[in-house]
Amino acid sequence: MKAAIVVFPGSNRERDAVAALEAASGTKPHLVWHRDTELPKVDLIVVPGGFSYGDYLRSGAMAAHSPIMREVKARADQGVRVLGICNGFQIITEAGLLPGALMRNGGLKFVCRVQHLRVENTDSPFTAKYAKGQIVRYPVAHGDGNFWTDAETVKRLDGEGRVAFRYVADDARADPRGNPNHSVSDIAGIFNAKRTVLGLMPHPEDAVEGLHGNTDGKPMFDGLVEALS
Repeated sequence: MKAAIVVFPGSNRERDAVAALEAASGTKPHLVWHRDTELPKVDLIVVPGGFSYGDYLRSGAMAAHSPIMREVKARADQGVRVLGICNGFQIITEAGLLPGALMRNGGLKFVCRVQHLRVENTDSPFTAKYAKGQIVRYPVAHGDGNFWTDAETVKRLDGEGRVAFRYVADDARADPRGNPNHSVSDIAGIFNAKRTVLGLMPHPEDAVEGLHGNTDGKPMFDGLVEALS
């Protein structure tokens, strides 16, 4: 599997994504600067976490108009897998690859912790190595992770199997205590209609190394390598 990671001014998790992808695939991904207009031929594009453009105007709004994003959208239309993590989720949502918006956390505070999630759909390369209903733990670190969309869109996302992950409490129940940012319907990550694009606020790339205490993110990258190699 060949992958590219898009780097913006203010990105800070691209090296984590490099480490996760290289460990899973044995191949170092390409790093592509946001001002570039072309991408190498790859099977996966990762838009990583961070604070692109310092989160000015609105998180992800400026980065969504960087020159490289035209090519990212074109490749997504061709079926190339796209993974947007944290700020990357904000960017690809602002770019129109996913519905909804990411707003200020409901508690108006930056949240940094290990978060329990429930896997909602395994019919995608991103989640195929998990079991439906499985509880996993990924780190979260964001101030603007409150996913919002209207009730009709939430209903459609659920009906089409496009909710990938939901926040849950430590005891695995859907509970307000488990939602770190007040996202509607406890949504932590969603797919596009073809399940070729995934955006999520938690960080699977920071849950792949046993020495860090958690490898729950590793199946995501292993599944992508298996499906796309």
